[in-house]
Amino acid sequence: MPLNEQSFLTLEEAALVLAARLEEDLAEALEKRGEALLAVSGGRTPRMVFERLSRAQLDWGNVTVTLSDERWVAPDHPDSNEKLVRDFLLKGPAAAARFVPLYGGEETPEAGQAGCEVRLEKLKLPFDAVYLGMGGDGHFASLFPGDPAVMVTEGRCVAAPATEMRVGRMSLTAPAILEARQIYLLFSGEDKHRKYAEAQRPGDAREVPLRLVMQQSHTPVCVLMAN
Repeated sequence: MPLNEQSFLTLEEAALVLAARLEEDLAEALEKRGEALLAVSGGRTPRMVFERLSRAQLDWGNVTVTLSDERWVAPDHPDSNEKLVRDFLLKGPAAAARFVPLYGGEETPEAGQAGCEVRLEKLKLPFDAVYLGMGGDGHFASLFPGDPAVMVTEGRCVAAPATEMRVGRMSLTAPAILEARQIYLLFSGEDKHRKYAEAQRPGDAREVPLRLVMQQSHTPVCVLMAN
């Protein structure tokens, strides 16, 4: 697998570099194909990436943005990744981009999976770029250790049912992510550094889902690590 690792003193530095790389990928896609397709992560860290990327001078009207995963909450909920994208990315020049949500309003992600699949089927995959975060347990998107969703190979999305520890979620499937033209992984913190090192060692992806990203040989992966 083509792997490019970059280390930074601060998360902000890493986020700015990632935003610049995403801008380059979108510009290249627009020049070559006249349109661009981007999937982004939710959580706290992406705000810095989105703020910088939203100011990029691109033909945003021909850019489509979706999410790698979504908590199954309304778009105005504070924990909604869609809200995060709308508040911090889809503004200024980037307000012209098309956004395809994962959340569809159904009671559960299981009930909403078919509708989400229909929305995603309209996208011309592969993604030009996918921006991922990771959890301290080695999950990416909403593919968590031990969940059947990790090994789903059909379709573009998969429901991650609610548990005692988390609300229900919808995730892109691993194949939909791994077939992208470029994958970016941004993380910081000692626990995630340890899990990242573990993901590079042989083992079961059901135990450390990030192994699916690290052990594939199809898509270039750029890893941006901060202390």
